[in-house]
Amino acid sequence: MALTRQETYGSVAARERWVPRGLASTHPIFISRAEGSRVWDVDGKEYLDFCAGIGVLNVGHCHPRVVQAVRDQASRLTHTCFQVLMYDSYVELAARLCALVGPSQKAALFTTGAEATENAVKIARAHTRRSGVIAFSGAFHGRTQLALTMTASNPAYRQNFGPLAAEVYHAPFPDEYRGWTTDRAFGALEDLLATEVTPDQVAAVIIEPQLGEGGFIPAPAAFLQRLRDLTRRHGIVLILDEVQSGFGRTGRMFGYQHAGIEPDLVAMAKSLAGGLPLSAVVGKADMMDAPAAGGLGGTYGGNPLACAAALAVLDVCAEEDLVARGARLGAQLRDGLMALQARVPAIGDVRGLGAMLAIELVTDRSTKQPDATLAQQVIDRARDLGLLLLKCGPHKNVVRFLPPLTTASDDVARGLSILEGAFG
Repeated sequence: MALTRQETYGSVAARERWVPRGLASTHPIFISRAEGSRVWDVDGKEYLDFCAGIGVLNVGHCHPRVVQAVRDQASRLTHTCFQVLMYDSYVELAARLCALVGPSQKAALFTTGAEATENAVKIARAHTRRSGVIAFSGAFHGRTQLALTMTASNPAYRQNFGPLAAEVYHAPFPDEYRGWTTDRAFGALEDLLATEVTPDQVAAVIIEPQLGEGGFIPAPAAFLQRLRDLTRRHGIVLILDEVQSGFGRTGRMFGYQHAGIEPDLVAMAKSLAGGLPLSAVVGKADMMDAPAAGGLGGTYGGNPLACAAALAVLDVCAEEDLVARGARLGAQLRDGLMALQARVPAIGDVRGLGAMLAIELVTDRSTKQPDATLAQQVIDRARDLGLLLLKCGPHKNVVRFLPPLTTASDDVARGLSILEGAFG
């Protein structure tokens, strides 16, 4: 009897035979279907998914509105390349994204988060006629060459892939848990501008309102406000990387809104299209118009299927009030994690904005020595008990929580119970 596709390819052994080791997988399981906040593996075991495709599924797995939108679009048009033949869903999505950011905006659509951050830098360079870029320690902005140069959260991402792009500089990210206050971090940035690159050489500063791969560390509002003042004073483009923090994840539509600042350019992706590959750069019209015709684009950028999915995602965000739901979900999750911290000495810190939360595990709260071994054990035990989690941080000792914003409060409570069980 012939083997099924699942029997032939749905195993770790088959994965190791056909897929290179450089493409790491967190969990050694194959998924057969998913719905809402749950997934089922090929053996039928059910899991609560608090990974959400690394923060991609704010509306949950297979939301009916998104699925139907993709089905309807697939029956009409799957691809033309917008630079060849235009279609109205691209323009409608651009308009709706601009309305989320502010007046006098324009938007360009791409495919991945790395494309969004790299194109944001291209736009900033075209606008300023400068070349320097400042990013921050702990940043993750993507894996393509310029994005990889701006990334500074894990040496495994860089390995021996150099030489990397020129004229990219890094300043310390404010991490108060480990002593990098707003004043200290901002002072280091000013030192960088005095010793390595002058402000009139800098095209852009790019920052995540909350570090993703770097450890789920929120940037203090005061730091973002001072950064906005500095960049405006020197004519530097301020790029907010909202790839993971956007679309209600932090309890606001975008993470930068917690600081009350106005960015110049915003990079978006992940939850924008509910699982389909789509990204965007939204920014001030004069800056967005800086590249000449032909300077921006990409064959699959703003694909009709992805645009249809994104328009449905925005409808769901509005009709189901996902921003407010994200804030409530985050509050419940934070309360549970804080209560667990009181009982588990290894939890050194609980942090994050909205429903973008994490715990940092340490061997000793006074020394704050990272405990990567325990973090992996907790993730493995939680999976055995039916909860899927991810880790992050430069020391791999941070466990992060990214449940879909549609997750029911009972499922949040169940996830917290499983987490406590994973600590034994």
